Amino acid sequence: MPKKYHLLVVDDEEPLRHLLEGELSDADEFDVDVAADGGEAINLIQAKVYDVILLDIRMPRVSGIEVLKFVQEYSPATQVIILTNYADIKTAIQTIKLGAYDFLAKPYDIEEIFNTIHRAIERRQLSIDNKLMKSELSRKAGSNELIGGSAAFQQLVENATRFAESDSFVLIQGASGTGKELIANLIHRRSMRNNRPFVAVNCASIPDALLESELFGHEKGAFTNAFSTKEGLVEVANGGTLFLDEVGDISPAIQPKLLRFLETGEFRRVGATNVLSVDVRVVSATNKDLRDEVATGRFREDLLYRLNVVSLRVPNLNERADDIPLLVEYFLTRKAKSKNVKTLAPGVLQMLQAHTWPGNIRELEHVIEGAILLSSGDVIEEKDMMMYFHRQDQPAPAPSPAAVPPSSALSLDELEHQHIERVLREHKFNRARTAESLGISKKTLYLKIKRFGLAEDE
Repeated sequence: MPKKYHLLVVDDEEPLRHLLEGELSDADEFDVDVAADGGEAINLIQAKVYDVILLDIRMPRVSGIEVLKFVQEYSPATQVIILTNYADIKTAIQTIKLGAYDFLAKPYDIEEIFNTIHRAIERRQLSIDNKLMKSELSRKAGSNELIGGSAAFQQLVENATRFAESDSFVLIQGASGTGKELIANLIHRRSMRNNRPFVAVNCASIPDALLESELFGHEKGAFTNAFSTKEGLVEVANGGTLFLDEVGDISPAIQPKLLRFLETGEFRRVGATNVLSVDVRVVSATNKDLRDEVATGRFREDLLYRLNVVSLRVPNLNERADDIPLLVEYFLTRKAKSKNVKTLAPGVLQMLQAHTWPGNIRELEHVIEGAILLSSGDVIEEKDMMMYFHRQDQPAPAPSPAAVPPSSALSLDELEHQHIERVLREHKFNRARTAESLGISKKTLYLKIKRFGLAEDE
């Protein structure tokens, strides 16, 4: 069964409150809490993340307007539906300007209430998707397709699918570039949480000072430049899956807080005193041997045991060489700049299968993309590949005195340097258009420009 949406009904009229609670609780998709006044509602909102709040305007002591303002400040992704009567329609319209999603006038039509709640949930999901697209933490995912027919790969997919049926935490181990995030995404899509967010966090790319705030959020004024309250990614992932990529790089200072969250589902935003709780499944991945990290004191043993309820190992590409033809065909089609998909000359596929691929699938993808750009015709020749790696499995031919010395092979870093510089010049160093052409974020492009020392000619 898909994970339920959390609703809060706030109304000081007991019969109406109980009527709504009963009708909504009968629907399997909702988990319903109730509050008899605004003060009780605020206490509940500080302890739990709600998808939708049905909120009466007129209540003693703490009004619905005050609760709405609190929600907008404290939990802005939560959608608020105002409950009102015809005499307060003008006030209800004003609440829309304050951030309420919609309003419903008494007497309520149950079908209309359900329809409005569903639309509010869709709006919340769009808001979450927008946050993830804007966030550098939500890396360009590309495709969710899993390509491979080898026995090792099929066994991995079978195990991942079986683990998806439970709610246990999963640790995915494998070298960089093997596709660990695709396996994490598969687990999410095959799980009961597939109707809720999948939120990916690259723990290695975020400084320690920011990681806690990104994961758990912060309160307004918690630190310099914290001008407003920010929801953490654990809240964004509520009901869904939180993917902690490169979890082995989390610093010892953050590890105890992560462990507490994993054990209880509870956390505090930076600068807050109250405790919030969410319901997320955590899937983590690492290219490190965490037992070695534990032995050296860089990783907590109890955190390893908590993350590693069940584990998967993603094989290196050279362990599934039978999948290379399928992957090459996929990348040739996906990276094609026109409807005409390039093909490989005889011998090129054998050349690719003979390579050791230290960078795994990511390296293969980049090699195919570069070969498409460098090849002059519709067929990729062996010479288009020789720029990327030496044919290590064959002895080098004896040099001939009359022969022209062969050009030395370029490393992947050197090739990437040249490729990015060429695209930058094509777009006259316009970073937005260059990033779009390369299929990377502007921040990633900026970091690569700094790394390679690329600058526009004076």
